[in-house]
Amino acid sequence: MTLPVLPVYYYHDHFTEMLSFVCETYGPVLAERHHAFVARFSQLSKDAQCLFVRMVNRNGTVFNPSTFKYAEIADPVGALGELGVAGYVRGLTEQDYAAFLACLAKPDLFDGAKAAGMSDVRASWPKAKLSEYCLANLSFGTAFRHCGGEAFIALAETEPLEFLLYLYFGKTENNLKNFALRDLGILRTNGQADFSARFADADEARACFHYARLLRQLEAKSDEVYRRSVADILGGPACPTDYALDLRSRAAHKAGLHFEKKGEAALAAQLYRAGASAECNERLARLLYAEGDKDAAEDLLRRMIDDPASDDECVFARDFYARKFDGRRTGLCTELLRAGRTLRVDDTWRGSPEAGIAGVLRRQGLEVFHAENTLWHCLFGLLFWDELFESGQLHSGFDWMPHCLKDRTFARMFSSQIEAKLGTIASRSALPQILRIVAAKWGKPNGVFAWDHVDMDALRALLAGASADGLAAILRLMCEDYRAMRDGFPDLMLVADGAVSFMEVKAEGDVIRRNQLTRLRQLGNAGIPSEIGRADFRFDPDQDYVVVDIETTGGWTGGDRITEIGAVKIRNHEVVAEWHSLINPQRSIPAKIVALTGISNEMVRGAPLFAEVADSFMQFMRDGVFVAHNVNFDYGFIAAEYERLERRFRFPKLCTCASMRRHYPGHKSYGLGKLTRAYNIELKDHHRALCDARAAAHLLNLINAKRDEVGSRAEEIAA
Repeated sequence: MTLPVLPVYYYHDHFTEMLSFVCETYGPVLAERHHAFVARFSQLSKDAQCLFVRMVNRNGTVFNPSTFKYAEIADPVGALGELGVAGYVRGLTEQDYAAFLACLAKPDLFDGAKAAGMSDVRASWPKAKLSEYCLANLSFGTAFRHCGGEAFIALAETEPLEFLLYLYFGKTENNLKNFALRDLGILRTNGQADFSARFADADEARACFHYARLLRQLEAKSDEVYRRSVADILGGPACPTDYALDLRSRAAHKAGLHFEKKGEAALAAQLYRAGASAECNERLARLLYAEGDKDAAEDLLRRMIDDPASDDECVFARDFYARKFDGRRTGLCTELLRAGRTLRVDDTWRGSPEAGIAGVLRRQGLEVFHAENTLWHCLFGLLFWDELFESGQLHSGFDWMPHCLKDRTFARMFSSQIEAKLGTIASRSALPQILRIVAAKWGKPNGVFAWDHVDMDALRALLAGASADGLAAILRLMCEDYRAMRDGFPDLMLVADGAVSFMEVKAEGDVIRRNQLTRLRQLGNAGIPSEIGRADFRFDPDQDYVVVDIETTGGWTGGDRITEIGAVKIRNHEVVAEWHSLINPQRSIPAKIVALTGISNEMVRGAPLFAEVADSFMQFMRDGVFVAHNVNFDYGFIAAEYERLERRFRFPKLCTCASMRRHYPGHKSYGLGKLTRAYNIELKDHHRALCDARAAAHLLNLINAKRDEVGSRAEEIAA
């Protein structure tokens, strides 16, 4: 891909584009210091403006001016002096210490530490360790003198600029690199954006910025940063909206966890009380109980039960209260997990328990869809497409997630439209409207769902087979608080005789997360059956094993191609089906390969291309386990063919070569030919795909007999 050449002053154009938009759109929201920042910038020379924007777009806030080499800036020294006079840059202070060390090259930092008398430092230390040591043992003033601090500068107060960027992007940013990525075609932007104000109220904008900026600072995971954050959380601006309160609660929760781990329980409790989220209340209840203040913990839990902020909070409070004050010994999550339905799944599916259980249920006659959160995101986004993406909720070209979902105003802003559309869900008449959106908007990017995840068969089944009123109730909860409802939905949707239910899949050692428990309860309360499915991994004779062998033009998956595929399906140790096809490799077969396999160029000239048999072979595999002798060779070639078609090929694998070594040790060779002779297995046309697959199928039956013995012994021991 050839990237376009950007204009010389592209970064300056981006900055002025941002300033112009913010000043025009957010004039009433900006404070005097923000207007002053813009006015001072407009009075700078072009060189000084360009140098400032170049500095903003670089990493960090501390710079060595000797590295400023920009051909379009005629007088960088003069421009820097102008920025100093205007108050945009300054000399270093102690608050810049960590950034100063980060700006130094490792040899300069090492030499400076040595010159300052730090004899313990080692040249072999990574720079991160060296910086950490200096921060702990060397004063800023000493480091400044010995590491050439007088040659460095720092950006002055960056809050006005960060606020302007926050208004534009809707999240904390400290540079304009997204503009350049947009112009280069690397970052896709939203052509449907409304370019309107995301905040109409100055107090809300400033509060949201204050706490969003604080959350970004807390990502540094520095104890000093966390301690500075306490005053900003406890003494920060009031929160006039739920969105601002949510940001403050997230900051309070993050800081509270830090101090709780430090053993400073009183400070952690103070921070949790400053938050209003379910997470803060949960940590506060646990902390009060752990610290021995059981009366306060009980009082808090009762309030959470009587007036919960969310379903998640109610579930936690009832569960914790029952275990700590009502004498119940196990939690709701544990009880639900133990009560789950156990399903025997072949142990080749250990890495994909959801797919393994889906196969078991299909064999029982159910229609199964992989649902999890994706199905619900698709339904929600398609049903409310107009309100989410066509009603001015995308405020800049860099926005994909509607702001009304972030700040929980969606239900209030579009109450009448929501009621009307939920009415179509309840009356089972929503499908035509959804199909119209699919036809008209297919492929248009958005922040709620991906188009390649849209499964219309699953959506039809859900709309037709789930409780209509229950489905409307779940969608109403998503409208009211999308952020809280965006995850935790069960893995599988099951359809039996048209009726829909859901299953959350758990393997041995898995736990049920709180949001999963909440979603299961919400679905149950809405009249949509849901349950836990527990995978019991062991040999399953009812599992389909597809024993595959291929012939190719050579051994390189990147360049050689398949000439023949043979496959044998085994169930209950019996052959139940076979599949075979020659394949046109679209290239010449080398003479040595022809001699080995007997497959000539003439034989494959009229054979189908792989693309023409891909659907048939995938259907033959279905929920099977992919088996082959030296399985990675065959699997790798077939997966590469599907990748060329931009399709995914993913199945559990079993290698008859490796498994024979494990279950039948002692042979000098585990090649297919040697093993067939050792076990008197017919192999008429070695190196023809179907013949080799049939021989490997016999080996699989030997292997599965051993696996069955092991499983039976385990059952006897367990009994």
